[in-house]
Amino acid sequence: MKKIESRFGEIEYNPDNTLLFPEGLIGFENLRQFVVMPNEKEGPLFWIQSIEDAQVAFVLTDPTQFYYDYKVVPDGRERQKLGISEDDDCHVVAVVTVPIDRNITLNLAAPILFAPKTNRALQVVLEGAKFSTRTSLL
Repeated sequence: MKKIESRFGEIEYNPDNTLLFPEGLIGFENLRQFVVMPNEKEGPLFWIQSIEDAQVAFVLTDPTQFYYDYKVVPDGRERQKLGISEDDDCHVVAVVTVPIDRNITLNLAAPILFAPKTNRALQVVLEGAKFSTRTSLL
């Protein structure tokens, strides 16, 4: 087990369970390793905390809980980067933004694909999507 200090306090994690973003996240390309942290309150939200920068963490959620018609299927190139085949599971999550005015939004134009088999994740940009980077949660 390893430990990091974060804005949440000290976090102990198993390096074997680290979530790897081979290409980083948009705007944070240099950050590749994250720890998944469940939300302390019940609900659909959870955090990922950067191991490389203790000040960087993101709130994520499963967007299909709010938008039932939202579906993203990884293509062959994305599956290759995730290290998975057509038969392997791939989950889609979205970054949540909570601004000062509390108008909570989801980034549905650039979701994160997560492959549990390899513990890898990839943020993808959806060209021509009807959803935006600030799709209202309401």
